Amino acid sequence: MTPPPEPTPTALLASPAYVSGLVRSGLISPRRRLGQHFLVDSNVLERILDVLTGGATLPRETTILEIGAGLGVLTAALAGTGAGRVVAIEKDPKLAEFLVQNVAGRPEVEVVVGDALTLDMRALCGGDSLVVGNLPYSVSTPLLMAILEPPVFWLRAVVMVQLEVARRIAAPPGGKDYGALTLAVNALAEPRVAFRVSPASFYPRPGVDSAVVTLRRRAVPAGGLDDAGLARLRAVVRAAFSHRRKTLANALCSGLGLERGWVAALLERVGIDPSRRGETLSLEEFVRLQEALGPRLDPAGAGPRPRPGRGR
Repeated sequence: MTPPPEPTPTALLASPAYVSGLVRSGLISPRRRLGQHFLVDSNVLERILDVLTGGATLPRETTILEIGAGLGVLTAALAGTGAGRVVAIEKDPKLAEFLVQNVAGRPEVEVVVGDALTLDMRALCGGDSLVVGNLPYSVSTPLLMAILEPPVFWLRAVVMVQLEVARRIAAPPGGKDYGALTLAVNALAEPRVAFRVSPASFYPRPGVDSAVVTLRRRAVPAGGLDDAGLARLRAVVRAAFSHRRKTLANALCSGLGLERGWVAALLERVGIDPSRRGETLSLEEFVRLQEALGPRLDPAGAGPRPRPGRGR
């Protein structure tokens, strides 16, 4: 009987020599369009695992979903956390060939070749799983929105993103980084920037710094919102930030097709100054605002209901 293949050592996968050797030999060619910057820093790898596991062995019933597994450096390390299943998604078929080879002999790892943006990630791993990934810069925001699609199927997510994106996720109200992404994430999860990552930790080196962000799923969405309420919240937030230079009253009028006088009166009624700008409102204020606007928005939160006898 042929013995099972030996797994590739994680230390080898995390070495610059391994990745650069594949590139120099022509076996792989990192594609900028897909954001292929491979982690080659074992210290960063260990820190990601510590953030994900809390320094403890995971229960055997745990499922980890990895987005953008690449050559498998993080995948191989995840297989040693104690989790019973590691579902590794990789879009690039060429990289997936190396991924399969590098995790051979690790029966807990399942490789899925496909685009995470089109796959049913909830179906792949079930509920109450963990999510981890080095998200490609070009699609990090769409991927975040995909894993945040309610009902959120994971308990905790640990993602590497561009530092600028990390700052936007965790930004407080009032600054230039605070915006629609901040509110979309915070409505469903509690984010924290865990640590910063230098370009020197990747091959090839990206032109910007990265950061690891942890997201803990809220037990219930902000304000106890149901799916319809979350949809209305997204519509209100989009309108408020569609024209950042405009006052909140004017932005809501433009974005939702409502009359300014009516909007200004509603804002006064809920205790929000109409002359404020959207970036100054807290999540709690946006929740209050969507509730007040609810009767004028359609059930899907896509926009205002047409007023009787008038077009939009």
